[in-house]
This record gives sequence, C-alpha cells and structure tokens, in this order.
Amino acid sequence: MLALPFLGAAILSRQFRWPEIAALLAAWAAFTSKDPLAALARHRILWKKPLAEAAAPLRTASVKLILLALCAAALLYAGPRAPWLILFAAAGLFAVYAIWVQMRNRQRAPWFQVLSAVALTSSSLAAALAATGSIPNWCWPLWLLSSLQASAGIFIVHARLDALIASRKKQPPPASSRRASWIAQASLAVAAVVSASFHLLWIAAALTLAAVVYSLELMRQRKPESLNIPLRRIGLQALTLACIYSALIVTGLWSYRAN
Repeated sequence: MLALPFLGAAILSRQFRWPEIAALLAAWAAFTSKDPLAALARHRILWKKPLAEAAAPLRTASVKLILLALCAAALLYAGPRAPWLILFAAAGLFAVYAIWVQMRNRQRAPWFQVLSAVALTSSSLAAALAATGSIPNWCWPLWLLSSLQASAGIFIVHARLDALIASRKKQPPPASSRRASWIAQASLAVAAVVSASFHLLWIAAALTLAAVVYSLELMRQRKPESLNIPLRRIGLQALTLACIYSALIVTGLWSYRAN
C-alpha cells in the first residue's frame, strides 16, 4: 500500500531528484515507527510502568524518529516548504490517532484499516512532490485509485477471516462482512464504467480486473476447502494483483498525460 503508489508516482513524474530518496525513507520511518510508539504509549500510559522497562521499542522508535527528522529536514531544505509542512502535519495527526487506536486494541477494525490504506497510499503525493516540487493533477486520481483497490482488498481479507472463524465453529459466515465486501467490489465496477466512459481504457481495465478477481475470491470463500489455503499464499496472490493493478493504472495515467 505504501511502496506501489510511491513507485507509480515516481514513474509518472518522469524525472528523478534526490528528495525522492528522502521522501521514501521518511514514509518508511513514519509507517514502521507506529508500532513501537504504540507499544511505548501502552507501556507508559496504560500500564503506568517506567520507560526503562521497554528498552527495545524505545530504541527502535528513537532510531526511526531520528531518521524521520533528518529526512524531514532534507525535504524542507529542498522545498517547497508549505506543501511539505501540510503533509507532515497530516501524517503526524494520523500517527497520533493510529497510536490511540492501537492502545485500545481496535487496529483490526475494517474502518480503521481503510483509513490506514488511504494514509499509506498518500505516499504517492510525497513522491510526486519530491520529484516535481508540486503535486500534479495526475497524482490525485493515482491516490484515489490506489486507495480504492487497497480498501476493497481489506474487505476481502476480513470476509475470509470471518468465514474461517465461522467454519471452525460450524456456523455460516456472517453476512455483514460479505455484504461490505460486495459493496466495495461494486464501487470498483462503477469506477470502471466511469473510467471507460471517459475513454480511460487502461484504468477501466485495472478496475475491472480487481473487481473480477475479488468477486471470484468471494465466491471461492463459500467452498470449505478454499478456507484451508495458507494466508501467506493468499497474501502473495493479493500482492500479485496489486502489482498488476498498479502497472495498469500507471500505464493509463501515462497515456492520459501523453494525450
């Protein structure tokens, strides 16, 4: 969710500048520092224990926050400062919210994971800003389309996990998770039709592919034997789809820019 939109924006920028490296490192540091910071907050605020007893997450968080600060300083030096400050502020607010959610053990809630997908795919904005010094018009649909696919995939995973839990209890899978996933796939299909109406055929093909693959996965989940497929294999299949989807989206936006 973080790497593919960043890479897509870097390709569509059609140029390379050193701030892109700083932006990628900053995005990675911000994302991976969330868990140790949440562990520290839980340790100190909820459990009321000294930070000295949480040496490992404290050390990890410190290193990554130092890296993040250095990258942020480099990006502000390269400019433009106002857009970077806005992105930093948005990332900081989301980080605080994410830590609060983790402290309450709600990080597996679908609504929070969708919000996380929107935040992670915003790496495309950072890549474009680092490469071009602005956020071009093509970057907004890239962010939107990346978020749409990532969100639909999240509902698919939740539907599978709910079906797996229900099968172990000899119960039918809950209708709510499947209904939410079908709605997500319908949004992909609607977006595909809209893209096709604007003659954005590569983008329409990407959206259609995602909608079809996810719909087939939902139907496959009705078969008990399919629920025994290792989650690692499911993850690799999802990653393959995400790579193909991103390639088609980048091709479509590249063609749109050329026209």
